[in-house]
Amino acid sequence: MTHPITRFHYRGSLIREYTDNELSAAITACKADITKLIKSGRIMTAALYHHKHMLFLYYEVIGEEIRPEEFCSALTPYMQEWPGFEGNRLWVSMYHIYYHAIPENVEDWKRPTVPELRRGRIAFLYPDKLYSYIYHHLNIVKEGLLTGDKYQSIALHENILFSYFEEPKTMMNIKRDTSRSSEVINEWMAVDPESHFIHYPECLGENFMFLPAYFALGME
Repeated sequence: MTHPITRFHYRGSLIREYTDNELSAAITACKADITKLIKSGRIMTAALYHHKHMLFLYYEVIGEEIRPEEFCSALTPYMQEWPGFEGNRLWVSMYHIYYHAIPENVEDWKRPTVPELRRGRIAFLYPDKLYSYIYHHLNIVKEGLLTGDKYQSIALHENILFSYFEEPKTMMNIKRDTSRSSEVINEWMAVDPESHFIHYPECLGENFMFLPAYFALGME
């Protein structure tokens, strides 16, 4: 039986900024729960990054959906709820808008070697540029010819982009056809990509800023 691979992106919020030592026991418990799910063949990769009080979670599920609460429950006492139409929740789903590959099956998605780095980044979009960014990136994905990291994935919540990728990169495109070049990327370049991003001081002049990880685990 072929099990689908589904990528999930969630955003959470801590009650306040905590030191690594204050969260040490909770993170250790989360890692233990994730390791069990990886060993049981239910999760392929899971990584949690943070910036100030914000949490950004990326994970890949094999088969049936798994909620963040199933392996991050140890963080619950440190998190604040988000209000929502169907009730308050700790983890808010982010919209998956950009990628270079679609997982075909478990064998296709397995890493040939253990990644040297599993990296997380965030970027901040100007509110009046939000729809422009979404429009052009959805068109790039629809065309499917732009080559990039097989495991890169960008999701959106409010005006914050959360990007996951791995190094060294495994280069490919959605169509799995590198003989043709993307034409749609030229439309994105023509609207001045730099003008879409808020460059806060901590971004160090870049569009995306790298985040420290509480954990970044995967099938070895």
